[in-house]
Amino acid sequence: MHGVKAPSAILFDWDNTLVDSWACIQQAMNVTLTAMGHPPWDLVETKRRVALSLKDSFPVLFGTRWQEARDIFYHSFGAIHIDLLVPLPGALATLQRLAKAGIPMAVVSNKRGLLMRREADHLGWTPYFRGLVGAGDAASDKPSDLPVHLALQSIGVTADDDVWFIGDAAVDMQCAVNAGIRPVLVRHDSWRDEEFADHPPRHLFASWSAFARFLDEILVPSAPV
Repeated sequence: MHGVKAPSAILFDWDNTLVDSWACIQQAMNVTLTAMGHPPWDLVETKRRVALSLKDSFPVLFGTRWQEARDIFYHSFGAIHIDLLVPLPGALATLQRLAKAGIPMAVVSNKRGLLMRREADHLGWTPYFRGLVGAGDAASDKPSDLPVHLALQSIGVTADDDVWFIGDAAVDMQCAVNAGIRPVLVRHDSWRDEEFADHPPRHLFASWSAFARFLDEILVPSAPV
């Protein structure tokens, strides 16, 4: 990692990168699957199958009834997502550290924009971000590069290798590559290397604590007051 310079901007995925949403996603998915006559998923299956935005994944899963399933999912998710919202360990400290260093930040998520922004407001994190781009805010969602460029407009920088995209899933790495920015993986649970074979991350961390140690190497310390 020696010789890596500080990023000009950082984009973050939201779900399971900054906040732990798996319990909420699984519960809402199982309400939806049961209502649509499908067997429920355990947590392993949920993690394996949830990555794309709902408008991209539900037509494949539910066919012509996908809009009915969408309404069931959003009703269920909206009723519980704030109560089940859990920041991942070290996420807030990372945002604080980056803000202190003057690095502009934004979010690019495949969660519905309204729900994601509601969560950011609830946590008090909205002021850390120049933009909060969710599913449906751009003409297409991740892995398209369009939401990345929308987020970067809010920061005022263009896409290049000095812009980092930090996420936890293959779709985030693919999105970063599609946009011409640097893919960075922060993954708090186990993974298989083949998940990222097509779009490997440039840097990989098993926790925000590990990422914080990396930041200490590349960020110039603030001058004493």
